[in-house]
Order: sequence, then structure tokens, then C-alpha cells
Amino acid sequence: MNDLDQGKKLIKNIIQFVPKGPGIYKMLNKNNVVIYVGKAKNLIDRLKSYSVNSFLPIRTERMISSINNIEYIATQNEAEALLLEANLIKKNQPQYNILLKDDKSFPYIQITKSNNFPQLTKFRGKQNDRDIFFGPFASIGSANWTIKTLQKVFLLRVCDDIVFKNRKRPCILYQIKRCSAPCTGEINQINYNKLVTDSENFLNGKSIDIQKKLSKEMEKESENLNYEKAAGIRDRIKALSQIQSLQQINKNNFNNADLIVAFKKNNATCIEVFFYRSKQNWGNQAFFPKHHPEDLIEDIIYSFLIQFYENKIPPEEIIINKKIKDISLIESALEKKYKKKINIKIPKNHEENSIIKMAIQNAKLALEKKLLENDNNSHFLSLINKEFKLGFNPNLIEVYDNSHMQGKNAVGALIAFNKNGFIKKRYRKFNINKNIDYLPDDYKMLEEVLLRRFSKIKLENEENNPDLIVIDGGKGHYNTARKILNNLGLFNLTIIAIAKGEKRNQGNENFYLNNEKIKIKNNVLLFFLQRLRDEVHRFAIFSHRKNRKLSFTKSALDDVEGIGKKRKKLLLNHFGSIKMIENASLQDIKKIDGINDNTAIKIYNFFNQNKHSLKNENS
Repeated sequence: MNDLDQGKKLIKNIIQFVPKGPGIYKMLNKNNVVIYVGKAKNLIDRLKSYSVNSFLPIRTERMISSINNIEYIATQNEAEALLLEANLIKKNQPQYNILLKDDKSFPYIQITKSNNFPQLTKFRGKQNDRDIFFGPFASIGSANWTIKTLQKVFLLRVCDDIVFKNRKRPCILYQIKRCSAPCTGEINQINYNKLVTDSENFLNGKSIDIQKKLSKEMEKESENLNYEKAAGIRDRIKALSQIQSLQQINKNNFNNADLIVAFKKNNATCIEVFFYRSKQNWGNQAFFPKHHPEDLIEDIIYSFLIQFYENKIPPEEIIINKKIKDISLIESALEKKYKKKINIKIPKNHEENSIIKMAIQNAKLALEKKLLENDNNSHFLSLINKEFKLGFNPNLIEVYDNSHMQGKNAVGALIAFNKNGFIKKRYRKFNINKNIDYLPDDYKMLEEVLLRRFSKIKLENEENNPDLIVIDGGKGHYNTARKILNNLGLFNLTIIAIAKGEKRNQGNENFYLNNEKIKIKNNVLLFFLQRLRDEVHRFAIFSHRKNRKLSFTKSALDDVEGIGKKRKKLLLNHFGSIKMIENASLQDIKKIDGINDNTAIKIYNFFNQNKHSLKNENS
């Protein structure tokens, strides 16, 4: 009996235990890895179709041949099954599903209405009911630019609460007319809240009304000979016009909608998502889902929708450029999840179709750029094989580097690269144990990183492992890495070390492979390897600086027993700084709501161990 027949037999045996009704099923291989997740209106009928159909696609036959087990979960209805399917696909990334590989959360603009003087800031994460959120924005840069422009127009504060409550005089943002300085009473709460309301109205699409209002204020100040105030309002009107222009606000825009279009070429697909809110275009993002060459563009859009909105709040309208199956089911599932009415539609009128054409053109250009990059990347991988005589084109490269400052805040860094380019989701940082006695020994740090990384691979039998690793370093680094991998039984994992030349000048690098020093004359390959080395170096320095910044900002209060984030915030809000807490009397500390007497004594004793005793303080 061949593997296909065994797979079909396994399905037939399992069907007798499967409930009749909606649910999801997971197909697992011999390594207990999920290779496919599907949903069904009727689980028995869906699974039976795999075992009785004689004319299955070759790809489906390969999947059935790999099955070693099937798990299933019954649900109350098909919409619930669809949501569960999306969640499990994103969690398990099955081999035979269409995958949204580069999914991410998008930034929002938050106005903290829970404060007396609301703050304007960017936000990611779970939203609350107290504050107001606008978005999503396609990129953090787009959100930052919008906040900066809103500062010019509405003069809202961007500082956090601790800074706000402890200002004694206005900061430079007030001087350059980017903030109304409520922190020092330069504006009262009533007038500040008017600015907050105006900013909300603008973000809700009422920009023309605000522009008219500002124009009247400018004329009034000018008539009263307050030319400086009139000029300030004029500058705010200019900033408002600028943001309207760059966000492409026009009457033909969709009101509150996500525009999702797909373009397929050379068995690859780009899905472009445009975010429209209150007739404002808040940017677009390109996605390149992983799928089989034979998958239809309609099926790719369908799979994209259920995965994309698995963790994102959809707008009232979702506009797509192809008619897909089960639109009403997707609408029902999203309405159930987000408790709001959702409408998925194909554009019908001329104005909407013109926007669709523009979006498809963007998707086409993005895909052509991606395909060109992939071709170049594949060429680079083949050049590595040819130059170093590896005998194979690498499928996955991992590159390693360390960063530290005289042994402090030491980190190891790992980046990954394949034919699709740098794989950001596989980047890793390794915080080096600060208590070890070999810092700052680069060889020992490399040894620790490789042991932590490849011991894990060996123990977990991790799939999709690297077939080439590159070390930023010389012959000593190569020998250290080779020794570690050999001790772990990874004799066939190829290592290349890259070191600068004698005068550390770029372009004169030495490469080490199998204890041989190699010079590369191919400038194209040399430039590519320098890119790998520079990227891991950048990531290592970024990770090190992040750790160093955390160590700088670590509060002395973190070492006081019984002081958590909440009490630390209470103390800093009350006293303004660690220095003021250090000089505070025990009675002053006891006055703070939320700090009991025992905790106050601990705080006081911590800062006054070498000063007069607690007894003298109480006397």
C-alpha cells in the first residue's frame, strides 16, 4: 500500500469518530507538525471527500500522503469555525495553507480622553473604551508625521504624564508653537478641550469646518491688530492644508473602508491594502502571501481576509477587486467577533473603479519589485555556492555578531536571509549572562550564543534549519564556531567567517572556510556578503544600545522591596524625581495615598541607610 492509500485509509478510520456538523480539522505529519488546517460546514462530508475522490489535485495527494494523524474541533456554527481556522493557520503556519507570512499590527493615533488635559500619542495594542483611537496607519512613519502635523494645527501635548505633572516652565515645543503648554497653565482646561474637540473633528473628516473656523479667528485677530496671533493661526491653516493634500482627502475617497486588491504574476501574488478613514487616505501596505502556484487569486484573497482580520478591527466596509466565495460567511464571522456591521463588496460605480485601478497598479509595481529582488537574491545565493564551492545553493543563511561596551550590556545577535531577502521575524538577540567571568571575551560570547541556539535546534528537531551560518569575525571565531557545532553533532552545517583586512578597510575582507583563508574578487558577491555583515552588525548594536538604555533608565526604586510599577509611579508623580524621594522625610512619604506605613519605612530606610537612624527621624 502506497503513502496515498495509507493516508486515505487513515481518513476513513477517523471519520467514524468525527461529529456531524461544523468545525475545523488539522492534518499532522509523522513529526506531529500541523501541515494543513481546514474548516467545514459538515466535518464528515469534508473529510470523506479526501478519501473517496479519485481525481484530487497533485498537491492535495501529496498532503494526504504525508498525513499521520487528524485532529478536529467541533464548533457551534460555520462562522465560529472560520474564526478558529484563521487563528490556527496564523499560529501553526501549515505547509499546505495559503499563509499571510508578514502580518503585523498597525499603529493608531490615541487621544487620552481619560486625562484632564488629553495627550496626543501613537499607539499599538488592545484599545480601551476611555480614550479615542484613529487609524490604522500604514506605517509608524505615517503616524509620526500625522502627529507632528496635528501638533502644528491643534497644539496638543505629546509629553507623558510624569513630565507633564512636573514641568515648571514651558518646554521648547511651546516656543516653536507646537504645543499650547497646559502643563504650566499657559492655556486653561476649557480652551484646551476646544483644541481637543477640533482635532477629533479633523480626524473624523470635518477638516473644512475647522479651516473655516480658523480663517474667521485669523481675520478677527488681524482686525484687532493682533498680527502675531493672526500669523500663528495662518501657520496652523497652512499645516492643515498640507496634511489634507498629503493624505489625499477628496470627495471620491471611500468614507470608512479598507481597500484590498490582489495582483498575481509568475505564480506570485501581491495584496495591497489601502486604509481610508473619514475620506482620508492613511496609507497603504503591500503583502506577499505564501501560496501554491496553482492557487486561484480569488482563493488567495479569501484566505488573506480571514487571516488579516483575525487580530485587526475591520472598518464598516471592505472593498475587494475580485468576487470570492462565502462573502456572507466572512461578514457573519467578523460581525460576531467585533460586534459591528461589516459589508464586503465589489466596486460598482466609475469613481470606485478608478480608485481600484490605481490600487492594482500599486500592487503590480510592488510585485514586480519583489520578484526582481527575489531573482537577485537567488543569484547571490548561487554566487556563494560557486565562489566557496559549497556544492549547494543555501536555502537559509543565519549571520551572527556580538556587541558590548567593555563587557557591559553584552548581546549576541542573529539575523536570517533567504531568497525572499532578510527575514525579520527570525531575528534574535541573546542577552549574555552578565554574571559570567569571561566578559568581554568575544569567543566565549560566541560560544554561549551558538550553544543556546543550536542546542535548541538539536533538542526540538526544529524544521527549516539554516544550511549556512556566517560569523562576523576571523579565524579564531571560525574555529570556535566549528568546535561548538561539531560537539553538538552538526558536522555538516557549513560555517563561513568574514573578517576585515589588516588595515580594517572595507573591500579587503578575509573569509575563512574549512580553516582556509579566501579572498573574493567578485565585487557583486563581496558587496552582498558585506550587506549581511553590516545588517547583523546594525542589529547587534541596536540591541546593545536598547539594553544599555534600559540599564540607564532603571530606577533605584526597582531595588526597594515591595515597590512595583504602580507605587513607583505614585512616588515619582508626587516628588518629581529620585533625588527628591531620597531627601524626603518619613512623614512626607507616609502622606502619599497608596503608600502604607510599612512600605514608607522600607523606602525611607533604603535611601537613608548611612544617614541618621529611623529613631532620630521619628523623634
